Amino acid sequence: EQQIACDVVLSAVGVQTNLENIGLEELGIKTERGRVLVDDFYQTNVPGIFAIGDIIPGPALAHVASAEGIICVEKITGHHPEPLNYTNIPGCTYAQPEIASVGYTEAEAKAKGYEIRVGKFPFSASGKAAAGGVKDGFVKVIFDAKYGEWLGAHMIGANVTEMIAEVVVARKLETTGHEIIKSVHPHPTMSEAIMEAAAAAYDEVIHL
Repeated sequence: EQQIACDVVLSAVGVQTNLENIGLEELGIKTERGRVLVDDFYQTNVPGIFAIGDIIPGPALAHVASAEGIICVEKITGHHPEPLNYTNIPGCTYAQPEIASVGYTEAEAKAKGYEIRVGKFPFSASGKAAAGGVKDGFVKVIFDAKYGEWLGAHMIGANVTEMIAEVVVARKLETTGHEIIKSVHPHPTMSEAIMEAAAAAYDEVIHL
């Protein structure tokens, strides 16, 4: 037994599925590593039985489960939904400062074979951040050097869990880095740091 003297304890044990004794084995529903296996529209290997959310493979996030549920029900009711693109799921950490990201990291993009452009804009250069006393943090963006595809973004700072949605939408619409640069962002705002980071990736930034 070990004793540690401290003032604060942070418990971050994660989540684990609870699939035991609910009848999956009797129905013959396939699982792997404690998760129910499903197809692109969340049907299990047993026709008519579906599963979404934390009990299937993928990120255990509320917004992911919600999207999965909508796609699942649309498919059941005869619509023709697109499968969910799990590479465009935003991840958010609600701390101080906040953390948000979506898409590939630099290392992941390079491992996929991309030649990349990377831009970074610190909130210390943001007028809105300075006015609000929240100058810590930055926005970092990663683009494919050949076609301008937005491969990923990573942010640390105030309100970045709100800002990441711009990147998610832009990636869904296949927006390029130059299109972000030429899209006028309001000033002063925290979100204009996204445009500035994109400009930095293309050596066009003028506010650093």
